[in-house]
Amino acid sequence: MDIQIDPHALERAEERGTNEEEIRDVVNTGAPIQAKYDRVGKAKVFDFNKKRHGKFYKQKRVEVFYTIEDSVVVTVTVYVFYGTWEKSNADIV
Repeated sequence: MDIQIDPHALERAEERGTNEEEIRDVVNTGAPIQAKYDRVGKAKVFDFNKKRHGKFYKQKRVEVFYTIEDSVVVTVTVYVFYGTWEKSNADIV
């Protein structure tokens, strides 16, 4: 399935700490999460092990919300959360 990343969504995603490669990875291999407004949501936890805004975080969780139009995934928004998640609870915030 083709993935179309909205330029504005990508810009905001980069400000939040993720990139196009991770967004595509979440869409392809992430765990389904609840979404509103007839959208699809997926999330995935990545190892981070860096500081962000002066605080160290072990992991980051990337959530991608999108629609599917004519077999094309069209991203709507991307959120990034920082912290630590257990692998078995990666899809629960």
